[in-house]
Amino acid sequence: MSTRHNAVLPWWDVPLLIGLGLLAGSLAGLLGIGGGLIFAPLLLWLDLPPAQALATSSFAIVPTAMAGTITHLRGGHLPVRPGLAIGLSAFASAVLFGGLAGMVPEWTLLAMQTLMYVVLAIAVRARDEETTEEPDPSVSPFLLAGVGCLAGWSAGMLGLGGGLVMVPLMAGPLKMPIHLAVRLSTLAVLCSASAASLQFVHEGRGLPWVGLMLGAVAAVAAWWTSSRLDQFDAGLLVKLLRGLAVVLAIDSCRRAIHLWMG
Repeated sequence: MSTRHNAVLPWWDVPLLIGLGLLAGSLAGLLGIGGGLIFAPLLLWLDLPPAQALATSSFAIVPTAMAGTITHLRGGHLPVRPGLAIGLSAFASAVLFGGLAGMVPEWTLLAMQTLMYVVLAIAVRARDEETTEEPDPSVSPFLLAGVGCLAGWSAGMLGLGGGLVMVPLMAGPLKMPIHLAVRLSTLAVLCSASAASLQFVHEGRGLPWVGLMLGAVAAVAAWWTSSRLDQFDAGLLVKLLRGLAVVLAIDSCRRAIHLWMG
């Protein structure tokens, strides 16, 4: 199939979008990822050009991450200071990198995705104990702000919310309980995707109606799974992260090579 350079999707793709939107939302609520790692490959499989697919993915992430964030806020599970540190830095860096994304060749964007997935598949680890929901007091707000900047880069450049970056970092080197890492990640994803989406709307990139439809469907599933996060084993969440990273690394690498050679 040839790539749709006019970035238009036919109506018969809508049922597929709805079904995979539910899948993406379910994973988003469980893993704090925003759904972008499902949205972006899905839109690429539907033959949108990479730059358009990644921008549309950001639109879809916003309502998905918003559903999870609202659920965590209502439950009182989001600490204020860490949330502000990671959220504000994610928003600011997404504005910066969103403006730079249009200057980068599309095969390079996909190659960057591949590298990110490979590193995370290797690095993500389960912690032995999950006894507290309080953040480690030794974790500096500046370190959390640095994690948020990675989320902004991921959203602005790659159309991903950044949860696949943030959760392993917070649960690993920063020694946070994975459930708390997922909740902070969800907030940062909302901030970074919102900023990137504003930039893409301004530039006329992506398909907002497709993104919002995907996001609205995914938000329902994200709300359901995020409200039941504590019922899932931390080790299972880590295995899901690793498996997704491996599968998507293979797909992104294939697409990057195809564009580079073509």
